[in-house]
Parts: sequence; C-alpha cells; structure tokens
Amino acid sequence: MSKPEEVIAFPTAAQPNFKMIDVGRKRPTRRRAVACGTIHMNAEAFEAIKNGKLPKGNVLALAEAAGITGAKKTPDLIPMCHTLPLDQVTIHCAMNEENHSITVYAQAVAFAKSGVEMEALAGANAALLTIWDLTKGTDPNLSIEAVRLLVKTGGKSGVWINPNGIPDWLAKQLPDEKNLVGKSAAILVMSDRASKGEYEDKSGPVLKELLSAAGADIKCCEVIPDEADKIAAAIKDISAQHKPDILIASGGTGPGPRDVTPDVLQKISDRMLEGLGDVLRTESLHFTDTAWLSRMTAGMVGSTLVIAFPGSPKAVKECWDIIAPFIGDALNKIKKQGYEKAL
Repeated sequence: MSKPEEVIAFPTAAQPNFKMIDVGRKRPTRRRAVACGTIHMNAEAFEAIKNGKLPKGNVLALAEAAGITGAKKTPDLIPMCHTLPLDQVTIHCAMNEENHSITVYAQAVAFAKSGVEMEALAGANAALLTIWDLTKGTDPNLSIEAVRLLVKTGGKSGVWINPNGIPDWLAKQLPDEKNLVGKSAAILVMSDRASKGEYEDKSGPVLKELLSAAGADIKCCEVIPDEADKIAAAIKDISAQHKPDILIASGGTGPGPRDVTPDVLQKISDRMLEGLGDVLRTESLHFTDTAWLSRMTAGMVGSTLVIAFPGSPKAVKECWDIIAPFIGDALNKIKKQGYEKAL
C-alpha cells in the first residue's frame, strides 16, 4: 500500500493529456478576486433596461442572480478548475449613461488552497451574457468588451493588481501589505556554523527582505551561536537598547540538544504567548507532516514581542506568510495592553 505522500506514476504510454494541479500541500488562505466586463448597446435598449421596460423582466436583478450561479458552476464549465467552497459571490452592475453601457463587477471569496479568479471571471461572464440574452430582442448588435481580472488576494502571491489600473473604490478596499509601517523590528539568528563564518547565514537576509517589504524599520540583525547564555543576553540587550516592536529569533526551535531558543525564551520572557506557536505549527502542517516537531513559540521581553522561528530560509518564509496578515494588528493590540513606549 502506497504512502499518502507518494505520487502514483503511470507508464509513459498511459500518461494523461491533462491533469489537475495537486494543491494538497498548499495552505488554505483567504482568497478574493474581482473581475469585470462591459456590455455595450444602443440608446433604446439602455433606456429600456434602465426603466424596466424589457419584456423578460428586471434585467439587472436576473444578471446578478446569473452571475452568482455562474461563479458557483465554474468547475463544471472549466475542467481543470478545482471545486472551491465559496464563502461569498457578489455581482454589481454599473450603468453608464454616456456610452450606453453596463459594467459588471463580480467578486468571489473563499478560504481555500487555490485562487478564485476563475470564479470571479465566470460570474462576470454569466451576468454579461444574461444581459445580452434579455436585451438582444431590442438591440441585436450588442458587444461585450474588456472582460478582465482586476485584483486577486491571498496565497503566496499576496495582492495582485491589474497593471492597467483599477477603480479608486476598489483600491481603497485592498489589504495593506505594508502593515508594519511605523513599527521597528530586530533579527537574531542562532547558528553555530554561521557565527563562526563556516556557513553563510541565509535566514537573516530573508527576514530582512520580508520585514522591509512590510514597512518595518529594522534596528539590527545579529548572528550568534546556539548557546543559551548568549541567546539570553542578546535578546535582553536588543530589547533594552533598541526596544523593537518585534524581534524574530531564527533557529534553535527543533528537538535537538543544541536547540535551546524556546527554553531560553521561556526563562527570560515576562509572559509567554504560546498560542502563536500553536498557530504556526498547525498551519505548517500543510507544508510538512513533521511540523509538530518544531517548538516555535513567542513571548514578551519588555515591550518587545519575541517570536522563535525555525532556522531554514524556507521555514522562515513559510512562517512569515502565516503571521503576515495579522502581525501588524497584533502589535497594535499588544501596545494597547500597557506596552506603550516611554519616549
């Protein structure tokens, strides 16, 4: 009997022509996509829709219902699309008096392992075609143009925005990827080999890039050996001298005898925040079945939130992706708990 992680390999002659992408190891995240398209018509048809005079009934109301149905039916229409548990689909029809057109905006939302852009596009197209169907008797010379994806959020790519621009009202609703603007950060890497110069530290640069991209002011980045007394001293010194809002300590979170970072943090923290470690382990199980071996954790040292990450660059990136959506808000809430900095 094959192991769960094994992939069944068919003989070369029996290779399929198509295959669905395996998203089993992707971590579910909140996904959102907005698509749009415009249908053009003559003045008579436009006025008939506007005044509810077309014989088949309320065009825009039926278009909204059709758009929702279209988004839900996406995997039935497009073979390689995964079946997603849609949390929400919304359709908005905007009428343009100047050129007798209607622009349909379709939004799809899901907590899933795959994006919802095809659902948004399918919703927009279904709504547009419904408008066409109900209007063609009045104006057979209709045209649908500029069907496109405007934005998508979630997953590894974060926020994607159509390079040709999006409406201002939509831009104002996008999540802020620079949620650490106004916050200070520090990085502490635990590695015996890197501290001796035998190995180039790669986790520190990854963290620098991630924190900088989020808008944080990085106060310092140090590399020290996996020695309990030096780790304790470094965390205390950085917290006292720089008072960063967040300090990420990378390395020493495994079950090995030299992995002492969590033990040190437990001793020097004013109070532990084990819940963050639980979140990291739970979400990391989507990447590796042995995530439970990690002893990731967090605690408060003075006014600084210290988080113990694993040491590999890949694990650092994965852990950051897990906390990135909420870490800015978390730091704000921590500050309100009595950790306002004395200037």
